[in-house]
Amino acid sequence: MKLTLVETLAFAGIALYIGAGVRRLIPVLSRYNIPAPVIGGLLVATALTAARSAGDTTLTFDTTLQSPLMIAFFASIGFAASLSLLRMGGPHVVIFFVASTLLAIVQNAVGVALSYPLGVHPLFGVLAGSVTLTGGPATGLAFAPLFEQAGVTGASAIAIAAAMLGIISGGLVGGPVGTWLIRRNSLRSSAPPRPAATPDETTAVSSSSGGADAQDLLKHVVIMLAVLWAGEWISRGFTALEVTLPSYIGAMLAAAFLRNLDDRTRWLRLSGQALEEIGAVALSLFITMALMTLDLGKLASVALPILVLVAVQVVLVAAVCVWPMFRLMGRDYDSAVMGAGLCGFMLGTTANAVANMGALVQKYGPAPRAFLIVPMVGAFFIDFTNAIVINTFLNLLK
Repeated sequence: MKLTLVETLAFAGIALYIGAGVRRLIPVLSRYNIPAPVIGGLLVATALTAARSAGDTTLTFDTTLQSPLMIAFFASIGFAASLSLLRMGGPHVVIFFVASTLLAIVQNAVGVALSYPLGVHPLFGVLAGSVTLTGGPATGLAFAPLFEQAGVTGASAIAIAAAMLGIISGGLVGGPVGTWLIRRNSLRSSAPPRPAATPDETTAVSSSSGGADAQDLLKHVVIMLAVLWAGEWISRGFTALEVTLPSYIGAMLAAAFLRNLDDRTRWLRLSGQALEEIGAVALSLFITMALMTLDLGKLASVALPILVLVAVQVVLVAAVCVWPMFRLMGRDYDSAVMGAGLCGFMLGTTANAVANMGALVQKYGPAPRAFLIVPMVGAFFIDFTNAIVINTFLNLLK
């Protein structure tokens, strides 16, 4: 039986909420920031993989909306890429941003170097590098078709496996790294006491207004659709120039241009919160829908290479946080907390970064500079440069 477009979307929504329920029932999933769409999507994928192995292949999906949902999410990231925010953070934001981009390049170089002794395609190392660790599940699934075309068989399944290992590792490693830096250097918070930061606080820098009413929400939905339309034309332009880029880059560029134009003119009066919420809805449905169609049986032959690659990447990121990044950011308390955050988003997601930093500030005191810089770079700016890094490796090695 093949589900229609609407039925597939509804099925994905139900799977998403099943995942949220499972996450509440199993606290360890919440503790390590495993996203509800991933849980729900993998549950469906596991059931369908088991059914296929038993000879039942009756249920299929209409995934027409999968690509538009993915592009809408990345467009919401584009809307958050404000140059005024980058300037507001000062030189430390630029340093942290550049250093994180260089680390993404090193991640891929290490992945490629390890792929040869492991006997896998060199792009396998890139896929288990900055694509899924710096980029997270959404970037991994977005780039998977390009990696599949370039010769990495089962790229979507590999991407989600590497991303999940990264999320778990980022949650496990970040806190100990930050704690070691604080204790070894006898660091103390210099900021006045305040409640520990939460994930909601991290979005404050990108939100220009409160919740949206119906008309305001409609305005932002229309703006998002117009950006997707403009992004289509931009992507066609890149294709005409024979430049290989993922389908979301055009929309990200259009959204970033519009955001920075609005920062100067306030013509559209964009709400960061409204656009962020639209992007969050699109991301949840995209990931759930993408994972529902995975054939997890393809992971059996590549489990060992994935484990080895991610393990080496964990050691690499932890080492960078302990030494060069700590020194670059000032060798103070905030720098140590930023190290925990860097482990979070360079191995998993910005949610990991915030959770790691939140645990430290609850115990050792506030770190306001860390909570300004890490979410700004991890959630917004790194996605732009990471896409360039990934495409460079993809075009060199395919």
